[in-house]
Amino acid sequence: MYLTDEQQAILNGSKGETHAKVMKTLVMYGETFGADKLVPVTSKYNHLVTSFGLKMMKPVFDLMQQLIDAGAVSAQQFSVDPRPVDKNVPANFLQNFIFNKIMYTSQESYENQLKELGLMNEDAFTCACYLDQVGNKPEKGEILSWAESSAVVYANSVLGARCNRNSGIMDIMGSIAGFVPNFGLLTDEGRKATWIVKIETTKKPEAQLLGSAIGMKVMEDVPYITGLDKWIGRELNEQACTYLKDFGAATASNGAVGLYHVENLTPEAAEQGAGLIAEGAKVYVIDDAELQRVQDEYPVMWKNTDAKPKLCFIGCPHMSLQQLKDWTERVEAGLKESGKKKVCIPTVFTTAPAVRKEFETTEYAARLKKAGVVLSCICPLMYMNNPLCKAMPVITSSNKLRTYTTARYYTEAEILEKITKGA
Repeated sequence: MYLTDEQQAILNGSKGETHAKVMKTLVMYGETFGADKLVPVTSKYNHLVTSFGLKMMKPVFDLMQQLIDAGAVSAQQFSVDPRPVDKNVPANFLQNFIFNKIMYTSQESYENQLKELGLMNEDAFTCACYLDQVGNKPEKGEILSWAESSAVVYANSVLGARCNRNSGIMDIMGSIAGFVPNFGLLTDEGRKATWIVKIETTKKPEAQLLGSAIGMKVMEDVPYITGLDKWIGRELNEQACTYLKDFGAATASNGAVGLYHVENLTPEAAEQGAGLIAEGAKVYVIDDAELQRVQDEYPVMWKNTDAKPKLCFIGCPHMSLQQLKDWTERVEAGLKESGKKKVCIPTVFTTAPAVRKEFETTEYAARLKKAGVVLSCICPLMYMNNPLCKAMPVITSSNKLRTYTTARYYTEAEILEKITKGA
């Protein structure tokens, strides 16, 4: 790998032993994936995936402290994934005991470390850092050192920024050094599509279900998607971006997609069209039957497959402001139709803290609360990591949450039916 004089000097210890180790880590990472050089990180902010003070992660906390003590803090301020616990989310005494006394005992001390390393602010805990209210939305072409798969795929695809699917810790390393290895999705060649996905459904496909189908088919490859603009338009407005937020999270979790192109819609596809498709690209056709097949083959992880759901999570990744408003109206309409006043299943909507603050200034907040829905900013995945919560029959409209936990997936229409009618 070619290093500039500046980079070589850091590797040789010009900024001290800790910075040299950071640079060595990035060089080894790049060499593993065939990077030809290190390139500057150009985004204003970073995003870290490791947000939870899980007791077993002591080596991470020790590493962070070494960085702090050496003054090797982030060159950028950063946002970070959601907190793992919220006292307002339904949990019994034993579940709360495990959360607070066994699992996340280092949460407070770890958050103090994050502040010293460069945390943007107290509201910067979200997996959807690119939402307008959060303020971490990179520009087209900017080079990032992010982790969090759903944020990376959104930044690459919808915003046109450039970032590889980095792991936790590598994100902060790139931000400290100010450089990341040049390979994969940072390169023009690595951003070409090796799959053509043709959408031939008779109605607008469920975002999370379509993303799941594509992710499981193409895995880590880049798909070029045709026919989707028929259903979500050719403008990256709020509605389209919200759809792509949920769609992309499913491609990244049900497979390992870090970038997708949507014909006539996403920035690079709108500019370059079929020129983004690599020679010999494979073809995958998705129709109504294919989506149904994918959903029917999801395993049910509940001990009793006929159990009545005890909890519902909506918002993985975190919900946008418009989603919160739309879902409030849908819940109200469903309850009115069924003659009920509150949801039949304990239901939690999750969103970014900054989004929640804005939502709470609207009339919708009181209406959602009246319907019995809890509004939280936690990570549902971290909630489900609790072995007692894992054993619960939990339902969700998130294919990411389904993939990583025992939660059972239903489409948004099916979820609405269950929480408002008890069906």
